[in-house]
Amino acid sequence: MRTMRVIAGTARGKNLQALPGEDITRPTINRVKEAMFSSVQFLVPGARVLDLFAGSGQLGIEALSRGAKSCVFVDQSPDALAIITANCKTAGVDRQSDIRHGEALRFLANIRGPFDLVLLDPPFHQELLEQVLPALQEKLAPGGVILAESEREAELPERIGTLVRTKQYFYGKIMVSRYEREEQA
Repeated sequence: MRTMRVIAGTARGKNLQALPGEDITRPTINRVKEAMFSSVQFLVPGARVLDLFAGSGQLGIEALSRGAKSCVFVDQSPDALAIITANCKTAGVDRQSDIRHGEALRFLANIRGPFDLVLLDPPFHQELLEQVLPALQEKLAPGGVILAESEREAELPERIGTLVRTKQYFYGKIMVSRYEREEQA
């Protein structure tokens, strides 16, 4: 098993587990995680968070550690769900956690939301972001943000319905795209 740490907040310094290999989970490196959360630091306190393709749960746990109200973790791997459950307990955020087994698009079709912050870190090179982003536009609260981690060469659209890409950050082989919902006049 690989380990990583919670960077900030109430669970700062807690070690989290990840499944070995990268076929089921690929933990976000600390530098990328820190940059992601710095970009939404004022949105996180009290936020309703969705960690889709949760893997180890580290992104949602980081949000809860930094003051998010709640987080729904979704993954289709039973092994990943067991790791998420253990990590939430280790970090002391299990009361604010709702851990769900499911495939991302099917889950989104059946959940109401709204979410203030959506964290996406799907398996790379499968074009999953292009599939889930359209389904998220009605699940995002006004003023909400989607942070989508992908391979650097991914070609993500600038606009998807009411979602507008407002920024992109690059870290080595990783790209993080920030989407916000355009408010209707």
